[in-house]
Amino acid sequence: MTVLVTGGAGYIGSHVVEMLIADGFDVVVFDNLSAGHRQAVHKDAKLVQGDLLNKHDLANLFENHQFEGIMHFASHILVGESMENPFKYFNDNVLAIMNVLEFATLHDVKRFILSSTANLFDDPQTIPINENEPLIPGSVYGETKFWAERILHWMDRIYGLKYCCLRYFNACGAHPNGHIGEDHHPESHLIPLVLQVALGQREQITVFGTDYDTPDGTCIRDYVHVLDLAAAHILAFRVIKDGDSRAYNLGSGTGYSVREVIETVRKVTEHPIPIVEGERRAGDLPTLIADSTKIKRELGWSPDYDNLHTIIETAWHWHKKHPHGYDD
Repeated sequence: MTVLVTGGAGYIGSHVVEMLIADGFDVVVFDNLSAGHRQAVHKDAKLVQGDLLNKHDLANLFENHQFEGIMHFASHILVGESMENPFKYFNDNVLAIMNVLEFATLHDVKRFILSSTANLFDDPQTIPINENEPLIPGSVYGETKFWAERILHWMDRIYGLKYCCLRYFNACGAHPNGHIGEDHHPESHLIPLVLQVALGQREQITVFGTDYDTPDGTCIRDYVHVLDLAAAHILAFRVIKDGDSRAYNLGSGTGYSVREVIETVRKVTEHPIPIVEGERRAGDLPTLIADSTKIKRELGWSPDYDNLHTIIETAWHWHKKHPHGYDD
């Protein structure tokens, strides 16, 4: 069984590829390497370098391989950048999935897993957030994922393409072996930014907003380990072939504040982490926590890395071995 993984050289995609191969799948990674890393691709996966916006590249890909299904990770993911450069996101994120779906339907592919986002929930009425929460994207980035979900709805109705949208909360951590991990340029995620302070690459970490309506005044977020995300992808892929299309909110179900993350990094790394208090950032909500009851009930998914200390230990192991990411 061959699975196409778009963006499989990226952070989450590379961990999913690793788990797919361990589970006996054949994997073709399609990536333009603009944000991904060749070194992150498993040696037993076939890497095809190409661009989802180039239909010639896609035609060659689908002519040379027969896919049982597709896992789609390739997209731009920065919320702030999407508000500053919306056309980049509308063009690359939306046209890319339209192109890959066009070829998927031409070649009778019947399974599709979408890497979606919790940014679909800009102003949730209920915390933890379940799948019944209205979809109100919080940025252009979130809007592109909303459009992707809607396009998939019509692919199911018209072509019978079954899909699962996995709406991640805060992906984090790294493979426990320390051979693949998080390496973004620029980095925008809290845990690796704090770990850069422990590595001596930053002098301090800025806490944006200390007067939120939370126990310690800082934002609370749901951190879910990248391997737990990978496991959810494979569970969903196995189920949707003969089932209905679906969507799941995916998180650990536990919230940690910015100060709690920083304090845990101090304990794991045994390094001081100086803090500078900054102003709130526009659009930051006080608390975002996932209700993952549905995926646990329907697919039997359960996070193995649901402890913040363990999550940060895996990330620290990667960053210590690769202080400059894959450039090392």
